[in-house]
Amino acid sequence: MDHIKELIERYPALSVCEKDIRAASEALIASYEKGGKLLVAGNGGSAADSDHICGELLKSFVKIRKPSNDFLAKLKEIDADTGAYLSDKLQGSLPAIALTNQSALMTASLNDVDGNVMFAQQVNGYGKPEDIFLGITTSGNSADVIYATVVAKARGLKTIALTGKSGGKIKSLADITIIVPSNETFMIQEYHLPVYHALCLEIEEHFWKE
Repeated sequence: MDHIKELIERYPALSVCEKDIRAASEALIASYEKGGKLLVAGNGGSAADSDHICGELLKSFVKIRKPSNDFLAKLKEIDADTGAYLSDKLQGSLPAIALTNQSALMTASLNDVDGNVMFAQQVNGYGKPEDIFLGITTSGNSADVIYATVVAKARGLKTIALTGKSGGKIKSLADITIIVPSNETFMIQEYHLPVYHALCLEIEEHFWKE
């Protein structure tokens, strides 16, 4: 199923960014095929969106994601009872990290350095060339997200921005920028949710065919 086509049918206004949504989907799939992971960050409602995205990728979204038989057999080899229990509970997973939840690092950055570098610091530590950084900023000008984008590019990561309004400064920095058609923050966020749901559906469809 073409989940992006279905997205545009439900939200025709998003047709203006269909090309960029498809480019983001292709980049994310390519990253995961190379063994990469997703690093994602934003502020306020966009921080909640960061968590939401990771939740859809780290476990089943709409498909049943059964782990490989080889992995399930290894679980049972280690401990039969625990392995049997886990075999019935674990779901296929794609690595995704929301950079919004490291309270010790964040408070240390606020106290010792500069709170605006707390996402950039994590990208510096986690980021590998096969990874993707997704920065969510409704204005396109959130300093902490921009700093993380710059570090990601310096580390060789592919960068995606999810934004609105004119795209802001991040438009000129990110490799792919999805600019939803609104100037009002809450409306931008309302568009962001179906966009990242469609991305997660496309990724899941690719890796779990059944």
